[in-house]
This record gives sequence, C-alpha cells and structure tokens, in this order.
Amino acid sequence: MENDMEPYLRPTAFIDSQCQEVTAFAERVCSRPDASHKEKAVSLYYAVRDEIRYDPYDLRYSPEALKASTVIKKGSGYCVAKAVVLAAVGRQQGIPSRLGFADVRNHLSTARLRQLMGTDVFLYHGYTEFFLEGKWVKATPAFNLLLCQRFHVRPLEFNGEDDSIFHECNMLGQQHMQYLRDHGSFADLPFEEIFKAYRRTYPSMFEQLAGGDSADFHQEAEKESR
Repeated sequence: MENDMEPYLRPTAFIDSQCQEVTAFAERVCSRPDASHKEKAVSLYYAVRDEIRYDPYDLRYSPEALKASTVIKKGSGYCVAKAVVLAAVGRQQGIPSRLGFADVRNHLSTARLRQLMGTDVFLYHGYTEFFLEGKWVKATPAFNLLLCQRFHVRPLEFNGEDDSIFHECNMLGQQHMQYLRDHGSFADLPFEEIFKAYRRTYPSMFEQLAGGDSADFHQEAEKESR
C-alpha cells in the first residue's frame, strides 16, 4: 500500500509541496502535532476554501501560474488552481492527495462570464481527493464562503469522511450544480489536456483573458445578487 501511495505523496511540477509557500501555509493551518490525517485534511480544506479567493477570470496558459506556490502567493485562483493548492498542502502534511476533474452545468457564474464562455457547461471543474482512513474522499475547495453567500448557495462542507463535491441546491432548494462527465483522477495536473479543451470550447473567453481582459468576479456576483 505504501508504494501505491508514493505518487500521491511526492512533489510535482504543479503540486510543489516542498516549496516554502506551501510549507508555511500547511504548517500554520496544521499546528497541532497530535492531529490525525483526517483532522488535518479538514483544517486544510477550510483554509484553502476561504483564504484563497475564487476567481474564474484567472485563466492563463501558464504552467507557472498554476503551481500551488504561485497560487498561494497570489491569494486567488479558479477551481483547478485551488484544487492544486489543496493537494499540495495535503502532501506536505503526509496525506496522500490527488486531483480529480469533472464537467459540470449550473456552476456558480455571472452574466458576463456566461457570455464570455458561450455555454453553461464548465469543463474540468477541479477538486481534490485525500486518502483518509482507508479510502479516497473528494473535497472541492473552489467556492469561498463569501462568494457562496452572494450567490445564495450553501457552501460546501467537508468532514473527512464523505465526498464533498455537489452544490446540488441553492438556499431556496432549487437545483443548482449538475455533474455531467468524470475525467478521472491524476497524480499531477494534466495541464495540456485541460487547456486543449478550454481552447476548443471557450475560444472567445480564452482569447480575451489571454489578451489581458479582466474583471472582478466577486463584484459581479454582488451586483447580480442585489
């Protein structure tokens, strides 16, 4: 079993769990030396969810921008970037961690974002998987608490035992996020695979953001929720 977990414990190009920024973040959050892996995973989940601001406009064809250490320094990133951070801090604490991806519909979005994308389907929505107490458990740290409040959506909670991936309903009980296709699990970020899909599906959005177009997603969400 130990050898099977080795790919999910070592640093990679993106999950750079040995870097100073990742180490400092993980050790600050997991300060209790007697905490179990499950307790550490839960603490890390909430820290990444709420301390790193979700930003879907942070989309660049740049491997450097999607390294965990870079995202931590910036303090923001979209779902894939935040999943990479959670995997990195998990590995830093000795928790086997990997990345998972799925295509979803009814993702948290604004009118401008939907217009840029030209669809309500989000490809390669990212989450993290921890190996805890003999099984893989999914955790999605993408949407910080304040953003969920602005969208009137219940924030995703994580207890280290059950999968935490579905924003199935908003606070009014209406259907929200729907998972369409599972892309599987990865020991490192499949960067080229993801960006090939982005270019094919979101050509307008990719060109505009690559050209320096930017916006404040949180401000957009606040205006639409009024």
